Amino acid sequence: MPRSDRVYARSVQFLSGLILALGLAILVVTVASGGGPLSTGVLLGLAFTAVGVGRLYIAGRGRR
Repeated sequence: MPRSDRVYARSVQFLSGLILALGLAILVVTVASGGGPLSTGVLLGLAFTAVGVGRLYIAGRGRR
């Protein structure tokens, strides 16, 4: 694999992990502040978490 492809793959993994961490942080802050299950923070946190996990999953499949 050329160096540029490896750099791209690593950056996708890094940003996906960052999105995942942001989603989890949004969830924790929202729940700690008393947000309910359908509050905006919980829904956004779940969405960010799902996007981060999905991108990591797809990035992992591309290396096989």
